[in-house]
Amino acid sequence: MQKKLLNSAVLCGLMIMISGVAQAKLSREEVARLGQDLTPTGAEKAGNASGTIPAWSGGLTQAPAGFKAEAGYADPFAGEQPLYTVSAANVAQYADMLTEGHKAMIRQYPSYQMHIYPSHRTLALPAEEYAQIAKEATEVELLPGGVGMANYEKTSVPFPIPKSGQEAIWNHIVRYRAGGLKRYYSQLIVQSNGSFSAVQTEAKQIMASTLGNPEPNRLYYYHDYVAGPESLAGLQTLLHEPLDQVKEPRLAWQYNPGQRRVLRAPEVSYDTPELSADGLRTTDSVDMYNGAPDKYDWKLVGKKEMLISYNNYKLNDRSLKYKQIVGKEHMNQELVRYEPHRVWVVEATLKAGARHIYAKSRFYLDEDSWNIVQIDHYDGRGELWRVLEAHTLQRYDVNVNFPSTDVGYDLQARRYLINGAENEEKAPTQFGWRGTLREFSPSALRRAGR
Repeated sequence: MQKKLLNSAVLCGLMIMISGVAQAKLSREEVARLGQDLTPTGAEKAGNASGTIPAWSGGLTQAPAGFKAEAGYADPFAGEQPLYTVSAANVAQYADMLTEGHKAMIRQYPSYQMHIYPSHRTLALPAEEYAQIAKEATEVELLPGGVGMANYEKTSVPFPIPKSGQEAIWNHIVRYRAGGLKRYYSQLIVQSNGSFSAVQTEAKQIMASTLGNPEPNRLYYYHDYVAGPESLAGLQTLLHEPLDQVKEPRLAWQYNPGQRRVLRAPEVSYDTPELSADGLRTTDSVDMYNGAPDKYDWKLVGKKEMLISYNNYKLNDRSLKYKQIVGKEHMNQELVRYEPHRVWVVEATLKAGARHIYAKSRFYLDEDSWNIVQIDHYDGRGELWRVLEAHTLQRYDVNVNFPSTDVGYDLQARRYLINGAENEEKAPTQFGWRGTLREFSPSALRRAGR
């Protein structure tokens, strides 16, 4: 069995728990480790002692011969077979490498299995992004309370050597998307009897630093448009996300096709249910986690070797139909690839007097990409309520590591939601998309209204 916490001597220096005050920038000596014993994004470059996790050697940067983006991502590991499978029969053997959410899924659904494949550290970003990470690491620091960043320009990893849970979460929030993205996807809402409905959405997001004329105190802009089904078609949401969330809260608008009006929507934040998710997802669970982290006390627990969803090219195959992905009680696990990787573990506990439907959450972040790959959400009684999982893959044509889908299981309602499915959509996600500020104005919602 793997040790539960790794490199304790290093972690002792990293896990400085500071609450409510700005945190120190990295020293030049710390930053000098990037590209040496640490990768350019702050992960441990070396593999593990047992050899189940390899050393990082630059990631996956070359597309296979014949690759065409419109056809989807060819699987560079298609010839590999599982090393072993975790199921109800042997879950105890691998318990220390599983999240509580995974163990709960196996207990609740005997058909739930995890096929474990060889580990490949495929994360790769452009060289100029590595340089920007190193440059800003000596400059960026958390604002008091951790609800924003000072001296931030455009880095995708502001805190490559995190010293608090909030720093790790900010790495996820701003992780690399090539400046912007445009995607067509479906949310698959699955009922307890296995029936499902698809909500088709077009979404655009762009980092403010990518625009030539961003407004002051802006981190990113986001807009989505629901194309179907008819009962939801035309619903739109627009967000202007601030960089300093103390100075200014999130600005949000929604267009209601029934009223044909654009209205300010300050409730589009925190645990407000996402309108298109049938009550299965909160607003701050979009992209696994987003928004202001001020309702929680954040703790950087440490780093662990765990079995996580990774390199999910098979699940992204555009020849798949959604009915092949959806199972009665859970996703078709034959399509999901798991590998051993190191993750940062971050625990969020609701502050006294604060209100949120989740009293505690435990986040697991891939050390290479800073994607949140797993979340366990607990209710006010301390019972595990919802289990979220992101299915990541390296987009080798654009050097972006981004999930193909994410899934949220409601253990109490016995329903689940698959988000971001692209298999049957008209076009794959476009990374590096460049929009204009005009496209993210409230008047743009009116122009697109139906």
